Amino acid sequence: MSARRTNWAGNVTFGARRLLRPSSISELQHLVAHGRQVRALGTGHSFNALADTSGDLVSLAALPRVIEVDTANAAVTVGAGLAYGELAVELNAAGRALHNLGSLPHISVAGACATGTHGSGNTNGNLATAVSAAQMVTAEGDLVTVSRGGDPGRFPGAVISLGALGIVTRMTLDTLPAFDVRQYVYDDLPLEQVTEHFDEITGSAYSVSLFTDWRSPRIRQAWLKRRADATDSWAPEPRWMGGRLADSPRNPVPGGDPAHCTQQLGVPGPWHERLPHFRLEFTPSSGDELQSEYLLPRGCAIEALQALRPIAGRMAPVLRICEIRTIAADEAWLSPSYQRDAVAFHFTWLKDWAAVKPVLGEIEECLAPMRARPHWGKLFRTGPEAMPGLYPRLADFRQLLGCYDPAGKFRNDLLDRYFPPDR
Repeated sequence: MSARRTNWAGNVTFGARRLLRPSSISELQHLVAHGRQVRALGTGHSFNALADTSGDLVSLAALPRVIEVDTANAAVTVGAGLAYGELAVELNAAGRALHNLGSLPHISVAGACATGTHGSGNTNGNLATAVSAAQMVTAEGDLVTVSRGGDPGRFPGAVISLGALGIVTRMTLDTLPAFDVRQYVYDDLPLEQVTEHFDEITGSAYSVSLFTDWRSPRIRQAWLKRRADATDSWAPEPRWMGGRLADSPRNPVPGGDPAHCTQQLGVPGPWHERLPHFRLEFTPSSGDELQSEYLLPRGCAIEALQALRPIAGRMAPVLRICEIRTIAADEAWLSPSYQRDAVAFHFTWLKDWAAVKPVLGEIEECLAPMRARPHWGKLFRTGPEAMPGLYPRLADFRQLLGCYDPAGKFRNDLLDRYFPPDR
C-alpha cells in the first residue's frame, strides 16, 4: 500500500515507500525484523519530519485494543496506538485518572510521550512522567520491556525516545483517583499584572494556560482548570488580576467556535472533559496551521515575555495564538523540562512556512540566553551544534541508540542531524 501521505497539518509529505498496518504483535515483529528502514506513525501531529522514513511507515491502529486497569497498583496498561481520549473515558469509568492531558485528547499515547508532549501545571510533569514501563519491538524483531523499576540506568533515556529505539506497542502508566475539575476563563489581563504576579497566576489552579496574540500588551485569555476538591481560599471573582471573568464559553483561537472547547463557566466535570482545551467529540480541523514551542527555565518567564515584546510586530501578522504554560521538572534525558521547572511558549502559526521561518529565527535569538529547548515534534531552527548545551545527557542518548539500534533501522534524516551516528 502506498504511503504517500501527509501529517495532520499537511506541511510534511512522507517519503516512505509503504504504509503497513500489522494486526498482531507477531506480525509487527516480522515486519520490523525484515524491514530496511522503519518508523512508527501515530496520529500525525508532529509538524516536522520526525516520523518520516525512506523505508516503511508502520501504523499501530490495527493492533488488538488494550486497556487494562490495575486499580490495586494504581496503573493502567494501554496499547501504544490508542488516543488519550479513548483511554481516558474507560479509565474514568473505572474510577481512575491520569495526572494530566494535552490540549487535544485525539493524540496517541505513544507519540505524545515519545516527544515530551505536556499539559500544564506548576506541579505537573509532562505526559511521559506517568510512564512506568514500555514494551517495544526492537530492530531485530525482539519484544523487550524497559521499566522505571527494572532499568533505572536506561529508562530515563528510553521514555522520551523520539521513536528511535524501537516501535512501542504497550505502555504502563501511573494513575490516581478520578477527580472533577472546574474551568474558568478570564479575559484581557494586562501584561504588567502577569509579569508582576506570574507565579501567583500560574499557581492559582491545577492547570493554567495564558493566551496572547502579541497584538497588544495584554493576555487575551487566562484558562484556569481547578480541581473541584481544592481546599485553598481562591474563588472566582468578577475581576481578577485586572481581567474579567468570562460570562460565556470561549475558544482560545481568535474566531474559533467555543462549541469545540471543553466546558467552562465553573461547571464541574470529570478530569478528562476539562483538562484538554478541546472536546473529544470535536474532530480537529484539517490542520491549517503550523506549530512551534520552546521550553525554558520557569524563572525566566518574565525575562522571556520582555525579550519577545520588541518583535511582537513581526510575530503577530503570522500568528494565530500563543499559549504560555508551566511544567514541572523531570528526569527524562530528552525532555525539554529535564531537571528544571519550565515555562513553555507555544506558537500556533498561519500555514505559511516562508513567512514563519524568519520569525522563528528571531524568537530563538531572543530566547537563546535563557537556554530555550525546542519541542522535538514541532518546527524549530535550533541547530545540532546547540543541542549538547541544552541537553546534558545527549551523548548518553546517542550511546543508547547504539545499543538498541546499531544499524540505524529506526533512524531518519532528522535523527541523523541531531544524533549523528558514530562512523
